[in-house]
Amino acid sequence: MHVRRFSPFRSLLPACAALAALATAPLHAATPEEKAVLAPFQALLDGIGKRDHEMMRAALLPGGMITLTRPEKTTQLHFDAFIDHVPTSGTQKLEERIHDPLVKIDDNIAMIWAPYEFLIDGKVDHCGTDIAHLVKRDGKWLIAGIADNGRKECGTSK
Repeated sequence: MHVRRFSPFRSLLPACAALAALATAPLHAATPEEKAVLAPFQALLDGIGKRDHEMMRAALLPGGMITLTRPEKTTQLHFDAFIDHVPTSGTQKLEERIHDPLVKIDDNIAMIWAPYEFLIDGKVDHCGTDIAHLVKRDGKWLIAGIADNGRKECGTSK
């Protein structure tokens, strides 16, 4: 006669599987307006990857600033100076990937908070969090300011 022992862990397996599935699924689908807010930020990142200054500039509100916070220092640049730092030629492939962006919108202002990884030639160079605030001007979302932090230890987001 086989006696089956009660295991509290066996009864938790279906619940754990369901939670794991929820943890990997987005919390909610992006609304059309959230997608519209994300579009200029993604265009900026794509412009960096393509080394296309005009593509980058089209996503930005003239006069805005970027603040880059690194462990050794914090640097503030006007958008034009930032764009000038992105080389228009080179052999290295540049790519910044954001994930799980949080988007908040109130009428004609919005913000994006998103963890990122910056890759050079397909390898993570650094990671951190991007924060962007946007304004809606003439029916179009433009990035008015950006702040990010960056670190070399990219195993976990902080």
